[in-house]
Amino acid sequence: QVQLVESGGGLVQSGGSLRLSCAASGRTFRSYALGWFRQAPGKERESVAAISWSSSTYYSDSVKGRFTISRDNAKNTVYLQMNSLKPEDTAVYYCAVIRSVALVGSSPVVDYWGKGTLVTVSS
Repeated sequence: QVQLVESGGGLVQSGGSLRLSCAASGRTFRSYALGWFRQAPGKERESVAAISWSSSTYYSDSVKGRFTISRDNAKNTVYLQMNSLKPEDTAVYYCAVIRSVALVGSSPVVDYWGKGTLVTVSS
């Protein structure tokens, strides 16, 4: 069992930045592929970014160039740096352990979910 705890959400103005963190339990963190997903009110959950054990990455088209995913294996933590935020980025952001970065954009397979952190971007 892996536990994931997100933090760093909050209220920010359009154009601002936030950094989300996700702390994971487990002694094999460095072998995990990890992803960030989000769910806006009334919408389906969607993949945002992902990072493999070897630090290859994926970004959805909607965040490419604005968001950066990274990991610190020594701290068992994955981050999502979000810049140039827009009101349409408003959502609950979830961290997850995923099976494959290659599939996350089309058919994500998630083994574990965090409980999420709310990001609100005001216009």
